[in-house]
Amino acid sequence: MIEYRDIYKSFDVPVLSGVSMSVESGQCLAIVGPSGTGKSVLLKTTNGLLRPDRGDVFVDGESVFNSGWQALERIRRKIGYVFQYAALFDSMTVYENVCQGLVDGDVWRNRSPEVLRKVCEALEAVNLEPGQVLNKQPGELSGGMRKRVGLARAIVGRPEIVLYDEPVTGLDPVNTATVSLLMTAIRERMRVTTIVVTHDIEQAIGISDRIAVLSNGKLRFLGTPEEFKASQDPVVKAFADRRAATAAALKIMEES
Repeated sequence: MIEYRDIYKSFDVPVLSGVSMSVESGQCLAIVGPSGTGKSVLLKTTNGLLRPDRGDVFVDGESVFNSGWQALERIRRKIGYVFQYAALFDSMTVYENVCQGLVDGDVWRNRSPEVLRKVCEALEAVNLEPGQVLNKQPGELSGGMRKRVGLARAIVGRPEIVLYDEPVTGLDPVNTATVSLLMTAIRERMRVTTIVVTHDIEQAIGISDRIAVLSNGKLRFLGTPEEFKASQDPVVKAFADRRAATAAALKIMEES
């Protein structure tokens, strides 16, 4: 369903240096790694939010960057995107925010009963009661509720792929578990292909079919959660094992 081919991207310094991997239809891939190693940058190449300096991404067999704008529009209609910190529009109601996940024609008719039905179904899918939240603005919601509204916006258009950028950042353990359970339920119910960028290793292990570790802009590891936990690679082990992570941190501090 998704294939990354030799992705390079630099800003002032190199961020991604030749990342290649694929995600099968219906799978969940978790991407982990140190901060600043290009996880979110790679995610944003999937639907053309960022153009790589070199390489290409293929979604369901179509090139994201070399097939023309019509193909890119088709690709984007297949993808729902959950931004870090939800990225809701503060001046819009929950109803209006979720409508942004619909195709343009539906948004223009966003007062129609059909659109209202779609929005309500998306909110119910993330365990929010439409009658209680539709007319509220983001500032009136808790952090966990804002995350769920962001998720509702991503799935309202019934995508084939959902991309999550740090979906549980800033949440307490209960809300983290709630969002993780919702992600799994949505994947199973809608049969979507899922990519999750996360720093929460327990979440990555719990929800994914495969885990990718990016380090210094390269793909360091790709395998099942069981292979991830059993890896003897020191970088991978530092993420899979808290004691190894502490030891790695102490070593870095000593060397500096």
